[in-house]
Amino acid sequence: MKRWLCALLGAIGLGGCAGSDVQHYAQERPVLVLEEYFDGRLDAWGMFQKRDGEVVRRFHVRIDAAWTNGVGTLDEHFTYADGETQRRVWTIRALGDGRYVGTADDVVGEARGEARGNALRWRYVLALPVDGTVYKVDFDDWMYLIDDKVMLNRSVMSKFGIRLGEVTLSFTRQGGEQ
Repeated sequence: MKRWLCALLGAIGLGGCAGSDVQHYAQERPVLVLEEYFDGRLDAWGMFQKRDGEVVRRFHVRIDAAWTNGVGTLDEHFTYADGETQRRVWTIRALGDGRYVGTADDVVGEARGEARGNALRWRYVLALPVDGTVYKVDFDDWMYLIDDKVMLNRSVMSKFGIRLGEVTLSFTRQGGEQ
Protein backbone atom coordinates (compact mmCIF):
# COMPACT_ATOMS: atom_id res chain seq x y z
CA MET A 1 0.00 0.00 0.00
CA LYS A 2 2.76 2.46 0.93
CA ARG A 3 4.62 1.82 -2.35
CA TRP A 4 1.44 2.45 -4.32
CA LEU A 5 0.83 5.71 -2.43
CA CYS A 6 4.40 6.92 -3.05
CA ALA A 7 4.08 6.17 -6.76
CA LEU A 8 0.76 8.00 -6.97
CA LEU A 9 2.02 11.08 -5.10
CA GLY A 10 5.21 11.15 -7.17
CA ALA A 11 3.21 10.83 -10.40
CA ILE A 12 0.99 13.80 -9.59
CA GLY A 13 3.95 15.95 -8.60
CA LEU A 14 3.50 16.09 -4.85
CA GLY A 15 6.86 14.47 -4.24
CA GLY A 16 7.90 11.05 -3.04
CA CYS A 17 7.47 9.69 0.43
CA ALA A 18 11.18 9.79 1.14
CA GLY A 19 13.58 12.49 0.01
CA SER A 20 17.18 11.87 -0.98
CA ASP A 21 19.55 11.35 1.91
CA VAL A 22 23.09 12.74 1.71
CA GLN A 23 24.29 9.45 3.25
CA HIS A 24 23.56 7.85 -0.14
CA TYR A 25 26.74 9.56 -1.45
CA ALA A 26 29.05 8.50 1.41
CA GLN A 27 31.20 6.24 -0.81
CA GLU A 28 31.47 8.68 -3.73
CA ARG A 29 34.82 10.26 -4.54
CA PRO A 30 36.45 12.73 -4.45
CA VAL A 31 35.41 13.55 -0.89
CA LEU A 32 33.99 17.06 -0.47
CA VAL A 33 35.52 18.93 2.46
CA LEU A 34 34.21 22.50 2.48
CA GLU A 35 37.29 23.83 4.27
CA GLU A 36 39.42 22.59 1.36
CA TYR A 37 37.20 23.27 -1.64
CA PHE A 38 35.99 26.71 -0.54
CA ASP A 39 39.45 28.12 0.10
CA GLY A 40 40.84 30.83 -2.17
CA ARG A 41 39.30 32.22 -5.34
CA LEU A 42 36.35 30.51 -7.03
CA ASP A 43 34.12 31.46 -9.93
CA ALA A 44 30.61 30.19 -10.53
CA TRP A 45 28.17 30.58 -13.38
CA GLY A 46 24.49 30.01 -12.85
CA MET A 47 20.89 30.51 -13.84
CA PHE A 48 17.47 30.64 -12.22
CA GLN A 49 14.65 28.75 -13.91
CA LYS A 50 10.97 29.11 -13.10
CA ARG A 51 9.12 25.89 -12.42
CA ASP A 52 8.07 25.67 -16.08
CA GLY A 53 11.77 25.60 -17.05
CA GLU A 54 12.03 29.15 -18.42
CA VAL A 55 15.42 30.70 -17.64
CA VAL A 56 14.75 34.14 -16.15
CA ARG A 57 18.15 35.10 -14.69
CA ARG A 58 21.74 34.29 -15.55
CA PHE A 59 24.70 35.31 -13.43
CA HIS A 60 28.38 35.01 -12.55
CA VAL A 61 29.65 34.82 -8.96
CA ARG A 62 33.19 35.58 -7.84
CA ILE A 63 33.86 34.01 -4.46
CA ASP A 64 36.76 34.85 -2.17
CA ALA A 65 36.88 32.18 0.53
CA ALA A 66 39.06 31.59 3.59
CA TRP A 67 38.95 29.52 6.78
CA THR A 68 40.36 30.26 10.22
CA ASN A 69 39.93 27.93 13.23
CA GLY A 70 36.98 26.05 11.71
CA VAL A 71 35.15 29.21 10.59
CA GLY A 72 34.88 30.01 6.90
CA THR A 73 34.05 33.27 5.16
CA LEU A 74 32.68 33.13 1.63
CA ASP A 75 32.52 36.62 0.13
CA GLU A 76 30.26 36.27 -2.92
CA HIS A 77 30.03 38.98 -5.61
CA PHE A 78 27.14 38.39 -8.05
CA THR A 79 26.91 40.00 -11.48
CA TYR A 80 23.66 39.32 -13.32
CA ALA A 81 23.25 39.34 -17.11
CA ASP A 82 21.19 42.56 -16.86
CA GLY A 83 24.08 44.33 -15.07
CA GLU A 84 22.65 44.18 -11.55
CA THR A 85 25.18 43.35 -8.83
CA GLN A 86 24.73 41.84 -5.39
CA ARG A 87 26.96 40.73 -2.54
CA ARG A 88 26.43 38.00 0.05
CA VAL A 89 28.93 37.12 2.76
CA TRP A 90 28.53 33.69 4.31
CA THR A 91 30.03 32.78 7.68
CA ILE A 92 30.20 29.00 7.98
CA ARG A 93 31.16 26.99 11.04
CA ALA A 94 32.39 23.41 10.82
CA LEU A 95 30.70 21.33 13.52
CA GLY A 96 32.63 18.13 12.80
CA ASP A 97 31.56 14.88 11.17
CA GLY A 98 30.78 16.69 7.90
CA ARG A 99 28.17 19.00 9.48
CA TYR A 100 28.08 22.77 9.01
CA VAL A 101 25.99 25.79 9.97
CA GLY A 102 26.08 29.12 8.21
CA THR A 103 24.71 32.63 8.31
CA ALA A 104 24.43 35.54 5.89
CA ASP A 105 22.59 38.87 6.07
CA ASP A 106 19.74 37.68 3.85
CA VAL A 107 19.46 34.19 5.39
CA VAL A 108 16.73 33.80 8.00
CA GLY A 109 18.24 32.01 11.01
CA GLU A 110 20.96 29.48 10.24
CA ALA A 111 21.64 27.39 7.18
CA ARG A 112 22.36 23.76 7.97
CA GLY A 113 24.46 21.42 5.90
CA GLU A 114 25.80 17.91 5.87
CA ALA A 115 28.53 16.53 3.62
CA ARG A 116 29.04 12.86 2.81
CA GLY A 117 31.32 11.54 0.10
CA ASN A 118 31.27 13.99 -2.80
CA ALA A 119 27.95 15.62 -1.86
CA LEU A 120 26.67 18.39 0.40
CA ARG A 121 23.05 19.08 1.24
CA TRP A 122 22.62 22.70 2.38
CA ARG A 123 19.19 23.97 3.53
CA TYR A 124 18.15 27.47 4.50
CA VAL A 125 15.48 30.17 4.28
CA LEU A 126 16.38 33.19 2.16
CA ALA A 127 14.77 36.64 2.45
CA LEU A 128 14.32 37.29 -1.27
CA PRO A 129 13.31 40.76 -2.48
CA VAL A 130 11.00 40.75 -5.52
CA ASP A 131 9.39 43.92 -6.88
CA GLY A 132 9.56 45.76 -3.54
CA THR A 133 8.35 42.84 -1.41
CA VAL A 134 10.58 40.48 0.58
CA TYR A 135 9.57 36.81 0.51
CA LYS A 136 10.98 34.13 2.78
CA VAL A 137 11.68 31.15 0.53
CA ASP A 138 13.14 27.73 1.29
CA PHE A 139 16.29 26.59 -0.49
CA ASP A 140 17.33 22.94 -0.69
CA ASP A 141 20.85 22.96 -2.20
CA TRP A 142 22.66 19.86 -3.39
CA MET A 143 26.34 20.28 -4.29
CA TYR A 144 28.38 17.55 -5.99
CA LEU A 145 32.16 17.65 -6.22
CA ILE A 146 33.16 16.44 -9.69
CA ASP A 147 36.95 16.79 -9.33
CA ASP A 148 39.40 18.99 -7.41
CA LYS A 149 38.32 22.10 -9.35
CA VAL A 150 34.67 21.63 -10.44
CA MET A 151 31.53 21.37 -8.34
CA LEU A 152 27.94 21.37 -9.58
CA ASN A 153 25.06 22.79 -7.53
CA ARG A 154 21.32 22.32 -7.98
CA SER A 155 18.96 24.21 -5.67
CA VAL A 156 15.23 23.88 -5.44
CA MET A 157 13.45 27.02 -4.24
CA SER A 158 10.02 26.58 -2.64
CA LYS A 159 7.40 28.35 -0.54
CA PHE A 160 4.86 26.46 1.60
CA GLY A 161 6.19 23.25 0.02
CA ILE A 162 5.38 24.46 -3.50
CA ARG A 163 8.32 24.38 -5.91
CA LEU A 164 8.91 27.86 -7.34
CA GLY A 165 11.97 27.15 -9.45
CA GLU A 166 15.56 25.98 -9.53
CA VAL A 167 19.02 27.51 -9.41
CA THR A 168 21.82 25.68 -11.23
CA LEU A 169 25.48 26.59 -10.65
CA SER A 170 28.85 25.37 -11.84
CA PHE A 171 31.75 26.26 -9.50
CA THR A 172 35.40 26.32 -10.57
CA ARG A 173 38.33 26.68 -8.16
CA GLN A 174 41.17 28.87 -9.34
CA GLY A 175 44.69 27.47 -8.92
CA GLY A 176 45.93 25.14 -6.20
CA GLU A 177 45.12 21.50 -5.70
CA GLN A 178 42.79 20.03 -3.14
